[in-house]
Amino acid sequence: MIKIVFFAQLRERLECEQIQWDYVQGITAAHLKSQLSAQGGNWLALEESDVLCAINHEISALETIINDNDEVAFFPPVTGG
Repeated sequence: MIKIVFFAQLRERLECEQIQWDYVQGITAAHLKSQLSAQGGNWLALEESDVLCAINHEISALETIINDNDEVAFFPPVTGG
């Protein structure tokens, strides 16, 4: 299983904080994001180009392969000041 969490405005738009997803060997974060957004509706928010990804609390490229039991987070860019 993969634990998927959503943060900030993305969490609000999806009306979802976290979900569990069946693990598929060789899946990348980009493919996972695509599968989620294919559900349509609010999930299309994941298709925005500025959505970032972290795997196991480390910022990751969307081409990164996900392993079983990983935690994948999707979130908008964060600005500080």
